[in-house]
Amino acid sequence: MKKKETGYQLSVAIVSFNEEEDIGKTLESIRDIASEIVVVDSHSTDRTREIASSYGARVFEEDWKGYVGQKNSALEKCTQDWILSLDCDEVLTPELKKSIIDAISDPRADGYLINRKTVYLGRPLNYAWQPDWELRLVKKSAKPRWRGYYVHESLQINGKTKKLKGDLLHYSYKDLQDHLTKLVRYSRLAACSYKDIGKRFSFPKLIFHPLAAFMKQFIIKRAFLDGFRGLIVAMSSFFYVFLKYLFLWEIERGVKRPDKG
Repeated sequence: MKKKETGYQLSVAIVSFNEEEDIGKTLESIRDIASEIVVVDSHSTDRTREIASSYGARVFEEDWKGYVGQKNSALEKCTQDWILSLDCDEVLTPELKKSIIDAISDPRADGYLINRKTVYLGRPLNYAWQPDWELRLVKKSAKPRWRGYYVHESLQINGKTKKLKGDLLHYSYKDLQDHLTKLVRYSRLAACSYKDIGKRFSFPKLIFHPLAAFMKQFIIKRAFLDGFRGLIVAMSSFFYVFLKYLFLWEIERGVKRPDKG
């Protein structure tokens, strides 16, 4: 497919699976600055690939290789000088878009960190989960690679990094049920990562680490200033860590791991 001429040597890399509700908003927010959109889809059964194609994306259908493997596959298919890595539920603010354009036009680093701000139950969170700086805009020549385990993967490069102004709006949870469902899933995957790197279950960790996670969000991050939604986030942090150690205890006793099918 012919690359879109925007004046910016920017590829946007996305991985997808059944994202028809969100991917259109993401692509709409970058369509005027991306000269190339690469979508690696893991056999969606909805209209995800069709929507991506309508925005001129190069769509590749591949078996799921885990978050790290799938995202690296998308990086490898990008051909432009700069790569912006996005999830299907992330939208650029106008301020961030301008910062990206300025960074590409007059680069002063090999990669740029972007603050991701979660939109939770209808409103952006200004304190909970903030700040959330992630390396997302990188030079292809800096040899970017995603690394990590089953969750909490991170993008790494060879070179200098700086921060960009503006936020990446993260529409991660549709409602409370969606949040709690993902919380359980991610806590199980995190337990698998712990097992693989040699971390062990203990009762003190089960008790004190969840309390520390709650205090970090509610007091240190000042999630209480986000009101009731901030309290929900702090409590979800408590339960995420609590479940992570419970699942680790279960895995250590030979229960089938979720990442093994």
